[in-house]
Amino acid sequence: MASTFFRSIRSLDADNSQRSYLGLALASFLLAAWMIWFFLARVSVYAVTNKADLEVDRAAHPVESAVSGRVVATHLALDQQVKAGDVLVELDSGAQQFQLSEEKTQLAGANPQIHSREEEIASEEQALAQDQQAAKDALEEARAHYREAEAAAQFAQAEAERLRKMYNAGVVAELDLNRSVADAQQRRAAADSLHYAVVRLEGEQRTRTDERKAHIEQLTSELNKLRGDRATAGVTIERLQDEVDRRWIRAPIDGKLGEVAPLRIGAVVHEGEKLAAVIPAGKLRVVANFDPPAALGRIRPGQHAHLRLEGFPWAQYGSVSATITNVASEIRDGTIRVEMALDSNSASRIPLQHGLPGSVEVEIETLSPANLVLRMAGSLLAGPKGNSTNLSAVTQP
Repeated sequence: MASTFFRSIRSLDADNSQRSYLGLALASFLLAAWMIWFFLARVSVYAVTNKADLEVDRAAHPVESAVSGRVVATHLALDQQVKAGDVLVELDSGAQQFQLSEEKTQLAGANPQIHSREEEIASEEQALAQDQQAAKDALEEARAHYREAEAAAQFAQAEAERLRKMYNAGVVAELDLNRSVADAQQRRAAADSLHYAVVRLEGEQRTRTDERKAHIEQLTSELNKLRGDRATAGVTIERLQDEVDRRWIRAPIDGKLGEVAPLRIGAVVHEGEKLAAVIPAGKLRVVANFDPPAALGRIRPGQHAHLRLEGFPWAQYGSVSATITNVASEIRDGTIRVEMALDSNSASRIPLQHGLPGSVEVEIETLSPANLVLRMAGSLLAGPKGNSTNLSAVTQP
């Protein structure tokens, strides 16, 4: 009996020792495997940001009011296709239209007056030229008569002097001398009269010329004033037309109205107020804003990214794959802008459109779990920093 019990005890001890060795071996194996994984496995580190949106590759154009005014007509409708130059909103321009009509009426009346003054000036200049030519001909004729009379007077004077000498010599009678002296005096008087006539004609010609030139200058001054008034009216019309056009708010480009303001007839809009946004046709792209420490030197063109859109649970709809195309090198508003192109082979059930918000994750590096634990321990010791970009790690299969 005692021998049987002893053999049972020994058998139990042997069985317990074997199990202990097996458990120790298994624990050692698991610890070794974990250590190998901890130091040799590779873990992907992702930069994740919640500041991401789908946008068209051409910027949306805001439609703003250039002036303040009251709405008299609106053609804004969400998702409406518009062409560049289409009138979207009309503001009241009654006062400008009334003043524009007045200026156009004045401009229409100025043209006939200008034409009349131009014809009158041309007529006066022609008459001046004719008068000057006629006066010149008359003056030349008078001067010719004067020269003829002067020659006759000089000849008569010389004849009288000759007869005086002959009279003194007793050759010629006194009657002949007196008759010759009287003829010389008569001819001198006729020559002097013609000389005065020439001087009078010259004075009359200058007076008529000056009077006609003064009239022409007056007409020219009136013409210049009319032309100035016409130019001023033209500038005023252009200014008023521009003011009227500014009250017709037009679409800046071709596209679709992606945002419209709820306007009613009679509402007052203010200068610079945004009334709508025109989204041009183009390819969709992803625009994300990362924190500088996660982006600079880590995110580069050509890397792959995954976009998860809000409102479309990724477990049901999945994510949209994209490729980074541009990374900003300057910080703006505390973030780095990163642009991505949607992959053409990305099969997504999500109806992609401009303005959809979401989050983006980009693989920035791979490292061992040991390095990851040390880095996270250092981050915890350094203190938490609130930002919109997080780092997440996923073990590579």
